[in-house]
Order: sequence, then C-alpha cells, then structure tokens
Amino acid sequence: MTKITIGARSSNLSLAYVSRVKDLLIKNNEELNETDIKVKTITTTGDIKQDVRISEVGGKNLFCKEIEENLLKDNIDIAVHSLKDMESLENPDLIIGAYIERNDPRDALISDNIKNIKDLEKKIKIGSSSRRRELQLKRINKNILVEHVRGNIDTRVEKLEKQDLDGIILAAAGIKSLNLENKVGLFFETKEILPAAGQGIIAVQCKENNKAIKNIIKKINHTNTSLCAIAERKMLQTIGGDCDTAIGGFAEIKDNNLKLKSQLFSDSGDESFEYELVGRDVDAAYIGKSVGEKLLSLAGTKFKKK
Repeated sequence: MTKITIGARSSNLSLAYVSRVKDLLIKNNEELNETDIKVKTITTTGDIKQDVRISEVGGKNLFCKEIEENLLKDNIDIAVHSLKDMESLENPDLIIGAYIERNDPRDALISDNIKNIKDLEKKIKIGSSSRRRELQLKRINKNILVEHVRGNIDTRVEKLEKQDLDGIILAAAGIKSLNLENKVGLFFETKEILPAAGQGIIAVQCKENNKAIKNIIKKINHTNTSLCAIAERKMLQTIGGDCDTAIGGFAEIKDNNLKLKSQLFSDSGDESFEYELVGRDVDAAYIGKSVGEKLLSLAGTKFKKK
C-alpha cells in the first residue's frame, strides 16, 4: 500500500492548498485513501524573517528552499507550493509533476471603505510587499502611497488595522482559498494590474527519479494550467530577474491558442514595457521565451538582466 508524505509551509493558506491537493490525489487514485497521506509542515526562511523585505533576505525561493531540501533528503514525497513563490529555474533533481487548475489570477484590495482607486483625489496608504504591485498601483493613481507589509494573509489583515493603512493588496486566489472574500473592497482585472507569473496556481513537486510518485501526481495535473505556467515561467527564466524585479505575466488559452501578456518595469520604476504574443498552446515554452526576449529588447539598457 502506498504511503505519501506531503511537505508544505504551516500557514493557513498553505494548508488549504495541501487539503486541495490531498482531495484530488484521493479522488484520482483508487489505491489511496485518507489514512495513506500525512502532512509534514516545514518552516521556511521566509516564514522566520518577516520583518524585512524579501530582497534583503536573499531571494525568491525563501518560501520553498527548506521544503525542497526535505524533498531531496526523502523526508517527504511531495512538496506543495504556491507557484509564484518558486524559482523559475528548478533544481534538476526535482520536477513539478502537476499544476492544479488555476484559481482566480487577479490581485485584490482588502479595505473597508475603498471601492475605487482610480478617481481618488486624496492620498491613501496601501500595504504590499511587492514592487510590481507598488509600481502598478502608482500608475493607476499617483496619490497612492505604498507601505511595506509582509507576512501571511492573516498577519497582513491584522496589520491593516494596526498600521493605519487604508488597505492591503493580495492575490485573490489566497483570499478565496481562506474564504475572506467578504473583506475585499475591489478586485483588479488583469488589464488593470497584470498579476505575477504563476499567480493562482498550486505546484505539486517531487523528485525527478521517483517514478511511482510521478505517476500518482500526474493524474491531478490540469493541462491548460500547466501550459500557461510553462509559458509564464519560461518568460521569467528568459528575463533573468530576481525577487525585486517588477514583472507581470499572465497566459490564457482559448481554442488551443495561448495568449501571453507581459509587463516589465525599468530598474528605476519610471517606465513600463508591455508585450503580448499569441501562438499554439503546445508551443507554450517558445511563446514564453519569445515574450521574455522581446521585453529585454524593449527595455534595452533601462533594465539590467540579473
């Protein structure tokens, strides 16, 4: 009988993602039941160092590094991540064996009184840890002041009340996964604020050489989501950015055609470069690479590839 250990962060959101993956595994693998799967929570560097910017701690993989180390040491069989937290270049000994069907990709503003930011004439303070979101918000309305706020969703909601903020901006997928939609004042459409690459997607990772586990988790892979993820991540790889790079990317599939929209800000944050490409969905990696190359070309010396 197969026994599986899933590794993930201990936050409520991460555990909600684990629950979704666990349910899908049981539903799609007849040999598995509830008692065959256990969960191991792992504290990451990103969880410990919440009082400083991610860029000051040392990189985007802060929420995945320790989990991946446990995977490599066979302490766990499967790792569950939010895809946007993962490095675009994977460890060659690991593989994303399944992408779970994408949740809402949008960003959302949690606020008691703000329902529209475009026409606001007074200055407001919005909490965020993302440079991308900060620059995108300021393009919508220059009266927005962005304050650095980190932590899990529950912590950030608490900071909204304690830090004299008018609102905080978060991924809609996380908000919906924790049933906090009632706190949302505004959802931003992707044409207003282009989301981070991989936003709203759960990634299920395992060791490359573990054929048994790969066969189990491939049954829960969502094909269209995986193609969109491949395009978005290939764009990131090509750009060669880091955790402080302000870049957005969002792919959609319709009638076997994949459309990838992208946005890259200059290093100064003063300029934005945008590009969109449509092609066959099976050419997802090529589309992502082409979009990344085009963004680099448009930005020229105004963006320094890391």
